[in-house]
Amino acid sequence: MRIFIPNHQPERSRFINPQMVILCTLFTCLLLLPSCIRDQAGPADWLIDPSGYKAAVRQEDDRIVLWNGLVSRTIMLKPGGATISFRNLATGNELLRAVKPEAVITVNGKELKVGGLSGQPVMNYLSEEWLASMKADPASAFTLKGFKTGDTEERFGWKKRLDWMPKDLPWPPSGKKADLSWTCDSGEYRGLEVIVHYEIYDGIPLICKWITIRNGSPDKITVDTYSSEILAFTEAESTVGDKKNWILPDVYVETDYAFGGSMSSESCYEKSVWWGPDPEYKTVVNYNRIQPTLLSCRPVIGPAEEIMTGGTFSGFRTWILVLDSSDRERRGLAQRKMYRAITPWVTENPVFMHLRHSDTATVRNAVDQCAATGFEKIILSFGSGFDIEDTSIQNLEKYRKLTEYAHSKGIALGGYSLLASRKVGGGNDVVMPEGREPVFGNSPCLGSTWGVEYFKKLYRFIEYTGFDNFEHDGSYPGDVCASVSHPGHKSLDDSQAKQFEIITGFYRWCRGKGVYLTVPDWYFLNGSSKTGMGYRESNWSLPRKQQEIIERQNVYDGTWEKTPSMGWMHVPLVEYQGGGAEATIEPLRDHLPHYGQRLADLFGAGVQAAWRGNRLYDAPETMELVKKWVSFYKKHRAILDADIIHVRRPDGNGPDAILHADPAGPEKGLLMVYNPTASPVREDLRLNIYYTGLSGSAIISENDGPGRKFRIDGNHNVVIPVSVEANSESWYIIK
Repeated sequence: MRIFIPNHQPERSRFINPQMVILCTLFTCLLLLPSCIRDQAGPADWLIDPSGYKAAVRQEDDRIVLWNGLVSRTIMLKPGGATISFRNLATGNELLRAVKPEAVITVNGKELKVGGLSGQPVMNYLSEEWLASMKADPASAFTLKGFKTGDTEERFGWKKRLDWMPKDLPWPPSGKKADLSWTCDSGEYRGLEVIVHYEIYDGIPLICKWITIRNGSPDKITVDTYSSEILAFTEAESTVGDKKNWILPDVYVETDYAFGGSMSSESCYEKSVWWGPDPEYKTVVNYNRIQPTLLSCRPVIGPAEEIMTGGTFSGFRTWILVLDSSDRERRGLAQRKMYRAITPWVTENPVFMHLRHSDTATVRNAVDQCAATGFEKIILSFGSGFDIEDTSIQNLEKYRKLTEYAHSKGIALGGYSLLASRKVGGGNDVVMPEGREPVFGNSPCLGSTWGVEYFKKLYRFIEYTGFDNFEHDGSYPGDVCASVSHPGHKSLDDSQAKQFEIITGFYRWCRGKGVYLTVPDWYFLNGSSKTGMGYRESNWSLPRKQQEIIERQNVYDGTWEKTPSMGWMHVPLVEYQGGGAEATIEPLRDHLPHYGQRLADLFGAGVQAAWRGNRLYDAPETMELVKKWVSFYKKHRAILDADIIHVRRPDGNGPDAILHADPAGPEKGLLMVYNPTASPVREDLRLNIYYTGLSGSAIISENDGPGRKFRIDGNHNVVIPVSVEANSESWYIIK
């Protein structure tokens, strides 16, 4: 007999001898909760029930307070206009230790501060008593003139595909905003205005900020660069010596100026989010005063934006998510809730095929097979012969007719295009500064003549054919360009901002047209719905059995910060990067157990894969297998698309498991248990179901069978009898 027990971290759980533990059950996973959440009385945990946390913006004497019961930000209006508090209301902790300007802009080479206060004695903390004697920052070039409040507004249009979503989500996210206006009253920039925008949302400890610059001066100006968010946070640790990896304050920061991030948000840092030492913090414990306690959100270069008299420029937006725990699962859940709120299109999760050939007969056959099995979307894959840059009338007409045929069967049709990581020549590639190379070795400049024409072709092709999904590989990774002859930018200084503007303008247009976007980069905040879950492509040349375990590991590891719908996986039905017959699923009818396992792995996780080949089935029994798992996914779509609670990471030596949890849905949980071994599993599973929102008792059914009532103990644990055949899986619906 083996007993599976937690080791305080679910991913580090292990099997031990039963004589060591008498009271444990055979297969146990306890998801530990932070005590401040588990033991709290009063308002509900926002991750379970956010309904009681409504956003408000209110004026309190000389202050504006953004508040929703989870987080608050207080801006003192007089004497200079400055943030004086940023508080975590769930823990009661003040996160701010010092006053900084609300923004800093550099115009025509001159740095101009917006707001701020002077006279703070020390930077370790900000006392209410000091505020009465503090003065407007004499370095500020602007005077606060007023403010207005209202409801949040959408950043761009979103045409929803409700048939691909677990639920209808609001857009824009419900909440409140405040716009504070500063004006330069004298000097060469007289009439220059900076509007600082703030948003706070219902039901989530999240605040957004960005700036708009209006040129009311008589002359053209150039905004060389800007910092739109500067916050002096309290340090998260006390360290006299220096460290390589500092513990940062308990906030997660993300902007919509993100690129070159591959398949994770963290790799987009140092594009617009910067943590560094505060030169004014002379009394920090760290001896060399290099501890990163100052958050500054600014572009890495530029934008070098010219604004004519009467013109405006808006910077990128910054979201600050306040975290209430060090627990990895809870922090990840908070981040996933943020994406559901501010990028709700990521919950669109169509079942799709990567079609290996694009001739008319193959496409029509694939459409028929998708319709027969319940698939919802086809992408004409790389290497298929599809060329979206061919805008000849013959090519446009071919794909318009194929799109009409696909739509007649309820199938969305789209295609693939490679952007970066190729060389186009003719003076159209990026001109890198000396000593630097493009991210992917080669890349065209989006602002070159070729780049301008390329995007014209994308707009025309999608508009003409009615394509409703698009895969953009090698999306703009942030390469600069020193050319002074490209029509889309003027020089090195504005090249990054202008190229980013070109690509995000296209993505936002697609989102407004209802065109679904898969992009292997972190463009979610600008309209993309899906990026890679995170995998090594060469692994699909390994033997089939190994692929099964690695696939589930990739999903387990990739969903700590992503929702299941945010990451795609890859299933090559035909040979892919070698491996021969041992690695290949085709002919499908000859490998039904493996094909079924891959379907169970991915649909059971709510993670869609690029099923890449020429067909989905080659025999009636193959078709029935595909239909079985697609039907399973659609029957339980809402819960399968819900957030994953990580139970046990796959290791090939015993059962692995994930739990989907949705306290707001009719199905509160769905547990998937996989058994990769040659022996059946008959075990009792002690599972923590806190994030399902259930207490007292739960009705649990196995493999869609009849439900049984189970007791939930005071620590939110339930004991479930688990039965999984060898090399198989079982699922358990929790209501």
